[in-house]
Amino acid sequence: MSRLFGTDGVRGVANRELTPELAFQLGRAGAHVLTGGRRGVRIAVGKDTRISGDMLEAALISGILSIGADVLRLGVITTPGVAYLTRHLGAQAGVMISASHNPVEDNGIKFFSDAGFKLPDEVEDEIERTIRDGMDALPRPVGAAVGRIHDEPAKETYIDFLIRTVQHRFDGLHVVLDCAHGAACEIAPDVFTRLGARVSVLNNRPDGVNINVGCGSTHPHVVQKAVLELGADVGLTFDGDADRLIAVDHTGAVVDGDYVMAICARALKEQGQLSHDTVVATVMSNLGFLKAMERLGIHVERTQVGDRYVMEAMRRGGHTLGGEQSGHIVFLNHTTTGDGILTALQLVDIMVGSGQPLAELRKVMTRYPQILENVRVRDKRAWSANERILAALAEAERQLGSDGRVLVRESGTEPIVRVMAEGPEEQLLQECVGRIVRVVRAELGA
Repeated sequence: MSRLFGTDGVRGVANRELTPELAFQLGRAGAHVLTGGRRGVRIAVGKDTRISGDMLEAALISGILSIGADVLRLGVITTPGVAYLTRHLGAQAGVMISASHNPVEDNGIKFFSDAGFKLPDEVEDEIERTIRDGMDALPRPVGAAVGRIHDEPAKETYIDFLIRTVQHRFDGLHVVLDCAHGAACEIAPDVFTRLGARVSVLNNRPDGVNINVGCGSTHPHVVQKAVLELGADVGLTFDGDADRLIAVDHTGAVVDGDYVMAICARALKEQGQLSHDTVVATVMSNLGFLKAMERLGIHVERTQVGDRYVMEAMRRGGHTLGGEQSGHIVFLNHTTTGDGILTALQLVDIMVGSGQPLAELRKVMTRYPQILENVRVRDKRAWSANERILAALAEAERQLGSDGRVLVRESGTEPIVRVMAEGPEEQLLQECVGRIVRVVRAELGA
C-alpha cells in the first residue's frame, strides 16, 4: 500500500481521495501521536478559502475533539500563519487544511509540531501506522473529558509579527498584490497598507471555487499586466495558502525564487546576517543562481526538490536562508516555514533600504536558458540503472562542460522522468535534452 503522506502532508481530490472519514482519522491519530496522549492539550487548526475546507475542517476537528484535545480554530489563514501561531499560542500541534497552488477540487492536510516545523518522516509514519493498525486502541474520553473548540481571533497577532520583520516603512511605494483568491486576501493588503504603501489588489474576492484559477504565483502574467498598466513599482503574487511568492519588477520582468534568494542572500551577507555565508537551494535552482552566489563568495548547499528537504538542511547546518525556484523561501531567523508574505516584505524592505528598484537588484544574477521535458514511463526509478540512459546523460554532460549542466530525476508524485538542461547556448540544450528524452522513451516509455 502506498504511503499516505506525500512530500507535503496528505493530499488528494476532496471527498473522493481526501474524504471526511480520512480527515476524521487524521484528526484522531494525529492528535494522539503529537500530544503523546496527554489531556488538556490544544491544537491550532487553519484552512484556506477552497470550498471543501469547511467539510474537512469539521471532520478533522471532530477527530481531534474525540481524542480529548481542544481546538484553537483559526479560520481562514495562511499556512505560515498556522505555523507561527502554533508556537506563539503555545499549542501542542498545528494543522493546515490546504492544497497550496493546486486546483480547487484538491485539498490537503499538513501537520506542524509545537515548534511550528513540518513533521519529519518518522512522525508522519507513526500517524499513518496508527490509522492503519491502531485506531481501535485510541482512547475515547466521555463527559467533561471530550475536547472543545475555541475560536481564536489571532490573525492580528500574525500581522503584527509580519510587520515587525522589516526595518523600513514603504511610504510612496506603489505595490500590486495578487492574492489568488486565497488565504492572503485579507492579510497581505492589510500589512502593506499599514506600512504606508499604496496598494492595488487583484484577485481578493474568494467564493470557494475561484482559488488559484488563472491567478496567483503560477500565473505571474496577471500581475505583470497590472504592474505595467498601473505604472507600479513592484508586483507580488502569492499562491492559495500564501507560502510562496513570485515578484515582478516595474518593467514587467518576472523575479522568481532564485532571483529573490540571490537578492536576499547578498543583502543578508552585507549585513552580516547570512549564517556561514551559505544559502540552501534545491537541485532545480538555475545555474545562473549558482554562478552569482559563487561570485559573491556565498556557498550553496544543494538538496533534493521539496521545501521540507531545504528546511532539514537549514536546521542541520544552522543556516538562515533557503528556498526553491518556485518562490517558497525560508527565513529561519524569522519563522519556521516558507512564508510568501514575509518574503515579499523582506524583498521590498531591501528595495527601500538600498534605494534601488527591483529591476536593478535583480541584476545580481543572470538566468541561464533552461530546457525541461517530462517523459511518462513504466517505472520512473529504473532510469538510474539503465546503461543507455546513463550513457546519453554522460554524453550531454561532456558536451555542456563546466558552463552547463544536465539533470535527470523522477517525479515525486507521477510516473514521470524529468530531463532538464541549463547553459548559455539554447540550441545545444535542446539537442542534449532531445537525445536523452528519446533514449528514456525508447527504454522506459509507457
